[in-house]
Amino acid sequence: MNSLKRILLAEDDQKDIELTLAALEEINLANKVDVVNNGEEALDYLFKRGTYKNRENGNPVVVLLDIKMPKIDGLEVIKQIKENDHLKSIPVVILTSSKMESDLITSYNLGVNAYVTKPVGFENFVKAIKELGSFWAILNEIPK
Repeated sequence: MNSLKRILLAEDDQKDIELTLAALEEINLANKVDVVNNGEEALDYLFKRGTYKNRENGNPVVVLLDIKMPKIDGLEVIKQIKENDHLKSIPVVILTSSKMESDLITSYNLGVNAYVTKPVGFENFVKAIKELGSFWAILNEIPK
């Protein structure tokens, strides 16, 4: 496995960030996760601008993205990722508490790869994150 495989986690809830990182740590992926707290930061990271202009080259192997975030919501982040030739091949997984069918439909129409409603229980949340991390960061192949 390429040791430079990175995950971008875009999440504004500190508790969900901590749970996600703990779950990824259990499958040895936590040290490869970059965390941003809103949609604007996610786009700055992906487009290497602002605070992230000097970050390491290369795209994350997957973006774990919340929909309901400050500044720019996750739907707009998906739209900009999928409209950009250098970013559109990055898998995007929505991790949200939103059960609104309109969010689900809009996400898939914009090109999201998976839509996961955050389980309420800790054990289910950790299990879901482990499975997502294992698949997208270890098993899934993406274009170079």
